[in-house]
Amino acid sequence: MNAPDALARRMAQTLHQALAPTALEVLDESWRHAGHAGANGSGYGTHFLVRLAAPAFAGKSRVACHRLVYDALRPYIDSEGVHAVAIEILTA
Repeated sequence: MNAPDALARRMAQTLHQALAPTALEVLDESWRHAGHAGANGSGYGTHFLVRLAAPAFAGKSRVACHRLVYDALRPYIDSEGVHAVAIEILTA
C-alpha cells in the first residue's frame, strides 16, 4: 500500500468505526487541486472526496450529516495535513 492509499484507508476505517456506513468510498483527489490553497505539492493527502450512506444520518439534515463526518475526520484535518473534505451523502 502506498502513502496516498494508506491515508484514504485510515480515514475509511475511522468512518467505519464512527458511523458504521452501509456504503463508503474515500477518494484522494489532491492531484486535482495542485497549486490551490492547502495543496502540499505531492499530489496526495490534502483533498478528499467522501461518499457514504449510514444509518446515523436517518432523520438528520444534510448539515448535521456533514458535521458527523467532519467530527469523525477531525484528527486528520487537525494534524495530518488534510485540507479539504468534499462530502456526498448517499441514500442507502
